[in-house]
Amino acid sequence: MMNTAEYLLSRADSSSIAIVDGESTFTYGQLRATVSRLSADIAAVGTRPGERVGILARNSFFWVTAYLATMYSGRVAVPLPTTNTPDQMRRHSELVDIQSFLVDRPQIRRFATVLDHSPTIEDPGIYDGSDSDEWAPVPVEPDSDAVFQLTSGTTAAPKAVRVTHANIQANTASIIEYLRLDADDRMLVVLPFSYCFGASLLHTHLCVGGSVALCHSLTFPETVIDAIDTHGCTGFAGVPSTYQLLLRASSLRHRRLPTLRHLQQAGGKLPPNIVDDLVRAQPHARTFVMYGQTEATARLSYLPPQEIERHRGSIGRGIAGVTLQILDSDDHEVAFGEVGELVATGPSITKGYWNDPVATAEKYRGGVLRTGDLATVDEDGFIYIVDRLGDFIKSWGFRVSSHEVEDAALQIAGVFAAAAVGVPDEDAGEAIALFVVCDSESVADGQILSELRGRLPKHMVPRWVQSLPELPLNANGKPIKAELRELSRSFRERPPGPRETGRRSAASSNTAGMRGR
Repeated sequence: MMNTAEYLLSRADSSSIAIVDGESTFTYGQLRATVSRLSADIAAVGTRPGERVGILARNSFFWVTAYLATMYSGRVAVPLPTTNTPDQMRRHSELVDIQSFLVDRPQIRRFATVLDHSPTIEDPGIYDGSDSDEWAPVPVEPDSDAVFQLTSGTTAAPKAVRVTHANIQANTASIIEYLRLDADDRMLVVLPFSYCFGASLLHTHLCVGGSVALCHSLTFPETVIDAIDTHGCTGFAGVPSTYQLLLRASSLRHRRLPTLRHLQQAGGKLPPNIVDDLVRAQPHARTFVMYGQTEATARLSYLPPQEIERHRGSIGRGIAGVTLQILDSDDHEVAFGEVGELVATGPSITKGYWNDPVATAEKYRGGVLRTGDLATVDEDGFIYIVDRLGDFIKSWGFRVSSHEVEDAALQIAGVFAAAAVGVPDEDAGEAIALFVVCDSESVADGQILSELRGRLPKHMVPRWVQSLPELPLNANGKPIKAELRELSRSFRERPPGPRETGRRSAASSNTAGMRGR
């Protein structure tokens, strides 16, 4: 089996540009030479093949070389989010027993208490020497661990997913096939490489001899549009919150970006009306709606651009090599239109969780990956996610999809982000709380609630609507619903208003909207 570092770096000419970071560019020759030299440093600090090496850096040339050098040396790369607190970083380090760290300089002081007890290699800079005599990656078995990818922890405590060399190579090849990537492609990357979606952008573009351009912040959304234009990027990728922000607060809707060939969206459901906005914003670029999980290396399915209108809201069908099924509680395939759990098999499905046989047995029960997502399939084989098993709201005897509530809210003018959660309620079992981010103060929570009453069945109308300046997001840009449930206590614990007194019925429970500012 070819080492994944070699698999990703062996195709491009040494003089070709691999990474663009602001005004700096780095060639494949510099990348290979630095990876080779850094892998020797990893071995020199006493780690052994198969041991874990933490990568603690922002997206950069150093991050890429550290990640590849770890795999090149036969060690296991553990990408760590720089947004972690020192306590979180310590827990992650202990979770996977990290033996050494590769760290960029800005992180050293912040995480000093974590790094003090382990060998640490700082950013050595660029090695410009010839790589021709040094390019000798450590041979690996296909099933050997390449990366421990930490799950985001939005619904449970983080786990370490064991991603093998074979997993990465299979998933990379499948993504390249449906996106039709080649050496001329350049991806603008705003997603952290520590996130499996971000890492897949790196894998695919290096593998074809293309390049990645780095953009370090979404604080000023227009800088993303400028970077696509300045660097001649052919691709851009984001999670729902990324596109919601760009469509609202940048020139993406009306500024023509002639080099842009494709847009990728994954990491959660983007409502169909916003997908439509995205397609209209850059009509010459192919828009790919995709679905994946950390436990599947990255991608599991995609919706071809030409099918977006005909199969609105679908995540498409399985990528090459992946089989997707929707099973009922007895593990039988459901009929068209019926709801069941989406499960997956294929060479990109990972081995399970590090040192957690119980969680592994549950997630990979019966030899298939249990995604935890409820879905339906139509007669054409296109799949539609209904909701996460853990995000379904059980209210007044109904199973309410949080996605449906959120989608309805996002169709209201002025609402550009929404997250619905179920909160404990003595009468309903769970009541629905909706958190929104709006364009302006002119969009009142009561107005949103009133409009939702006209759009949704009574049992799906939120009891509370609360505006926030922004939704709490994890490092990967996904809403943290556990924090929203906790936040809901602030208005659940208030004395009931005059319209909430007495025993509530399913209809009357929907009459009390609260301002959240």
